[in-house]
Amino acid sequence: MANVLAVTEQRDGALRKTSREVVWAARQLADAMGGTVDALVMAASGVDAAGAKLGEVGADRVLVAEDASFAKYSPDGYAGTVAGVAKAGGYGAVLVAATAAGKDLAPRIAARLDAPLASDVTGVGIEGGKVAATRPVYAGKAIQQLRVDAPLAVVSLRPNAFTPGSAAKAGAVSKATAVAASRVTVREVKAAEQGRLDVAEASVVVSGGRGLKGPEHFALIEGLAKALGGAVGASRAVVDAGWRPHAEQVGQTGKTVSPQLYVAVGISGAIQHLAGMRTAKVIVAINKDKDAPIFQVADYGIVGDLFEILPRLTEEIAKARAG
Repeated sequence: MANVLAVTEQRDGALRKTSREVVWAARQLADAMGGTVDALVMAASGVDAAGAKLGEVGADRVLVAEDASFAKYSPDGYAGTVAGVAKAGGYGAVLVAATAAGKDLAPRIAARLDAPLASDVTGVGIEGGKVAATRPVYAGKAIQQLRVDAPLAVVSLRPNAFTPGSAAKAGAVSKATAVAASRVTVREVKAAEQGRLDVAEASVVVSGGRGLKGPEHFALIEGLAKALGGAVGASRAVVDAGWRPHAEQVGQTGKTVSPQLYVAVGISGAIQHLAGMRTAKVIVAINKDKDAPIFQVADYGIVGDLFEILPRLTEEIAKARAG
């Protein structure tokens, strides 16, 4: 029997959506290993209420490590705290979300624990008593299946790849030892514009490409995204042209997304873009070129003028959701 440690992520004292996904994945892995799930929350203060919420998705116990330096992401402090808890707890796996912070944190944890790291995975399980995982490789053209041949595995999970269910565990809260940052202190974080969803974590993403012909036409993308309750994404071409911020770029050199619904508008579907979104659950493509590569991966395709299609589509979706 081996237990699983789920490392959660918070921002300004509130747990992020990916935290529930990590705990749920840990629950599935722990059940296969015959173990329990401990969810680790690191924050400056006031996170005890997280216990019940994480218990809903499978945490048997919530470990809270509090330190003033944890108000913002602290590389040294977070890595030291996770490593200390992992060593003391004798876990078989440590799970982290593959967010911007998680991609920085996971290798630091693996290095401190001298453990192998399986990064950006979309599935986890047990094979021959060892932690097994699946992950897209070669720009999403293939799925790699791997098994971690070690007593402890560190795994980072792609956001939106795991849909939380209900587990109704105790979620009892207890204190964990925090390791304060010693070498690096985060003094300020330049936050993105408030109110915008992060494309990497949104369940619906509407992305626009060069087919929009100009930045002023991204209002059509924003309208459809608003109607669907989703985030706005963009191809590299329009980001390079200065039409949209890099934070919205989807693709090999941007963000990798796995939403429930991905709508590609005026995007041809170069392999670099496909690498960032082909693991979406449902892909809808809108393009006037019937031979565009995007249609090869799309579940639904609309061939036509996006300037005619988007306003009508947005209007009908808004009506349907209002009714």
